[in-house]
Amino acid sequence: MARDSREQQLIELKDTVKELNTTIKNLNALIEAANKREAEHLEKEKVLQEQIEYLTKKLFGKSSEKRDDFEGQFNLFNEAETLMAEPDPEEQEFTTVEKHTRKKKTKMTDKFANLPVQKVLLDVPEDERICDICGTPLERIGEEFVRREIEIIKPSLKIIEYYSVSYGCPKCKEDAEVPHIVKGRDDQKHMLHGMASAGTVAWVMYQKYVNCLPLYRQEKDFKMYGAEICRGTIANWIINNAEDFFRPMHEYFQRKLVSGKYIMADETPVQVLKEPGRRAETKSYMWVFRSGEYDPEQIVLFHYSPTRAGQTAKEFLEGFHGYLMTDGYGGYNKLKDCTRTSCWAHVRRYL
Repeated sequence: MARDSREQQLIELKDTVKELNTTIKNLNALIEAANKREAEHLEKEKVLQEQIEYLTKKLFGKSSEKRDDFEGQFNLFNEAETLMAEPDPEEQEFTTVEKHTRKKKTKMTDKFANLPVQKVLLDVPEDERICDICGTPLERIGEEFVRREIEIIKPSLKIIEYYSVSYGCPKCKEDAEVPHIVKGRDDQKHMLHGMASAGTVAWVMYQKYVNCLPLYRQEKDFKMYGAEICRGTIANWIINNAEDFFRPMHEYFQRKLVSGKYIMADETPVQVLKEPGRRAETKSYMWVFRSGEYDPEQIVLFHYSPTRAGQTAKEFLEGFHGYLMTDGYGGYNKLKDCTRTSCWAHVRRYL
């Protein structure tokens, strides 16, 4: 009887061990599945974090293609210096840096040294230049500085009319067959368009391109000064006079640029409104050409073209035989007489 009970207990223990082994096996499977899911989640989290960093950099990072040194990446040009072993601290030479001196503050007299000064005397009226005690006339004994003011003299308009004065010989008028008449001449040739003087054209150009004052606001200024001059007239002053006076300068600098050894070029899309034969949405291009960074004469020229065709660069740089620095745009391949060089800042586009 006792033997049967021990066998029964042994059988129950074996069943318990078997159940426990099955439970352990199931738990190990669950743990393995959980570890696998955790690894997948970590991988997804890593990818999402990289996407967040990339989008954050695109949204808030630099838009310039200027290259910065990245952590852990050797500099291409300073590799030898980067890999060179650091010297022993005991062998290092120490240099003493001089104490930094703060820049002196600009004095008031230095800030306005180039402005004309008008001296105003706060004089005593003549009827008060008598001593109240003894009645003796007062004598000037000196002057004392009171204050300093900055005054703006607003622009004003005036019309200048030129008349040629004529002179005739009274004797030749009576005796000669043809009277002798001499007229006053204008030594300066008037090449300007319209009534605007050279100073007026220079002023509207300065207001437009230096102070960024639109022509419609300049029109209001002219009206406030007492002249009804519409913005279309002002625009004609700028365009026509720039065409006549600046084109020879542009052509001269273009010849200087082409005769140099280095040229950099690029093109930027612009939108031109009301261009004949083209829609307002059509892209036009402003080409920029400049001399080498270390050339003694720095030249920067802009050239407008309705298209991005490489023929534009070929015609503008005709006769150039030096080194041309551009991006990877294939339109510059039309220039056969020069050596093409590429910009390092654009290399990363292809990596």
